[in-house]
Amino acid sequence: MKNINIVILTGSEGFACELKSCLERGEQFNVCGTSNNGNVGIGLINQFKPDVVILDLVLGGTDGLGVMDYIRQNKLACTVMVVSGFGDDKIVNTAIARGARYYFVKPVSAENVVARIRDVLNDRAPSYNVSAEVRDKRRAASLDEKISNIFISIGIPPHIKGYQYAREGIKMAIENPSVINSVTKELYPAIGAKFKTSASKVERAIRHAIEVAWNRGRVDAINAIFGVRVYIGSERPTNSEFIALVADKLILEDLM
Repeated sequence: MKNINIVILTGSEGFACELKSCLERGEQFNVCGTSNNGNVGIGLINQFKPDVVILDLVLGGTDGLGVMDYIRQNKLACTVMVVSGFGDDKIVNTAIARGARYYFVKPVSAENVVARIRDVLNDRAPSYNVSAEVRDKRRAASLDEKISNIFISIGIPPHIKGYQYAREGIKMAIENPSVINSVTKELYPAIGAKFKTSASKVERAIRHAIEVAWNRGRVDAINAIFGVRVYIGSERPTNSEFIALVADKLILEDLM
């Protein structure tokens, strides 16, 4: 299998070194260059024609959005993944609209970024045999991405706690659909244990995440995601209804 060439553009020298080291532990990835300057980054992209560009939005010279504009306008065949300290949903949506395949909100571990790169590239990579453990990890990463895309589409920003808690609840409901009938006794406590918080805080955070999405008025986007006109106006689902709706959607997609 050919090496995956990667360019890293970030203002954080420490994170660039950590990510480069993590990527190059295996033989699959080759970091062609790093820079904290967008103009230099464009030069690296033109020079090395990377498969993946890891991109911060805050750069010297041309900023990250400008780099994405350049990639899109010149129809360059590279996957862009943004790692940024900005969690505002407008910025997230702008980055995705300009070509970002994935958006990480700092702080994020280098290991997590590498795992997502593997997942995103999996559809383009040549077929090869992998262990059941690796397949399970890829499946989990793909599910995380699908849930994140749904959340971003309907307006749940990734920086609030309810984003992570709701995503974990949906994954639990996909694995064991019956847990949705016992959210108070099973689902909330399990999520709380994983994130080292209380079940009541999990419940409130998920409810807040749903309220944030619905208050932003993206009813059309919400109904488009679920395929039917489920909610109108100020109507909104309970925590368990929301988790069940998203879990059912993803289960059905997996069966098709």
